[in-house]
Amino acid sequence: MTTLPPELQPVIDASAGSPPRLIDERTNTEYVLLRADAYDRVSSLVETLSLTKMEQVAFLRRAGERAGWDDPEMQSYDNYQAK
Repeated sequence: MTTLPPELQPVIDASAGSPPRLIDERTNTEYVLLRADAYDRVSSLVETLSLTKMEQVAFLRRAGERAGWDDPEMQSYDNYQAK
């Protein structure tokens, strides 16, 4: 396991309990530095669910209905043909 570099300690101290955000200047990628216990809680929420294909379809259908995709006005999008 890599240890925390001393130059990051002031960043963590200044974050006032919020996870500090860091930018990799080489790639302009933003990272969030989480405590391990916070990461463990979050990762358990977003782990891949083992849903069957039918459960996935039902889940997506309900999400679409909540978004208004079953509104009759949306039928025009189903019949749209690009020219």
